[in-house]
Amino acid sequence: MNSNASQPNHHSFILTGIPGMPDKNAWMAFPLGFLYTLTLLGNGAISAVIKVDESLPEPMYYFLSILAVSDVSLSMSTLPSVLSIFWFNVPEIPFDACITQMFFIHGFGVVESGVLVSMAFDRFVAIRDPLRYASILTHGIIGKIGIAVLTRAVCVVFPVPFLIKRLPFCRSNVLSHSYCLHQDAMRLACASTRINSLYGLIIVIFTLGLDALIILFSYVLILKTVLGIASRDERLKALNTCLSHICAVLLFYVPLIGVTMIHRFGKHLSPVVHTLMANIYLLLPPVLHPIVYSVKTKQIRRGITYMFQRRTNRA
Repeated sequence: MNSNASQPNHHSFILTGIPGMPDKNAWMAFPLGFLYTLTLLGNGAISAVIKVDESLPEPMYYFLSILAVSDVSLSMSTLPSVLSIFWFNVPEIPFDACITQMFFIHGFGVVESGVLVSMAFDRFVAIRDPLRYASILTHGIIGKIGIAVLTRAVCVVFPVPFLIKRLPFCRSNVLSHSYCLHQDAMRLACASTRINSLYGLIIVIFTLGLDALIILFSYVLILKTVLGIASRDERLKALNTCLSHICAVLLFYVPLIGVTMIHRFGKHLSPVVHTLMANIYLLLPPVLHPIVYSVKTKQIRRGITYMFQRRTNRA
């Protein structure tokens, strides 16, 4: 469907694969399929190990399983439109389907940020008060934290579809990415988007921005606690338990900051750069999180190895 200035509103949007090179979309089909497969296998393996291995009772592993579910959910939110473009060469997406996808992408992004905050709190309790760690973070408390994270995401993202739906779209209906984002659809409106822009800024500041500050503050307290430990070996051991989480935080926030900076200051850059950064932001963390935790966490690595050896022996 092409843009039509005489049409008061669009019933669909056109998604973009590789900007300016639609004939090259097929080249990305298998690499993207491989990334989605890695996401499912990696996060699925971690979830299975945590569920099956009874030697992993620590609260940290329950938070890790929540992160794995969040990663898969975020990836699955983009999968339908990415498959449609790169595998089936069908770039058109209905308006309501686009809004629905937008809700889930932004929602699970906020969930993931909240989970990372919860994991920072987990590391703080484990290092600050190790003897009461399991009694403070009980199954009930972890469940309530998970529900709070999910509820917050639903509440802050819930108005977004309605804010988009109220806008008239009478210009181009071509989006910049292979999935629907609020800021991308908003720029195509032919009416004032001040409310949308303001609400989007408020969400970013009071969710992602506030979460980043809380995580930073948590690590300041953790570092203060660690420096008070007399033994050098114990200090290194305590810090080592945080490495996986620090990597997970960097994998989430560095691409996010990169996308924000390019969107704000990189208007002169090629559209390919914008698309590449947006795809890195959404696709790379779910792929790399399982790898980081498998490499850095001996118990997870051992559990995955044991699970595959047991399946091999059965075969």
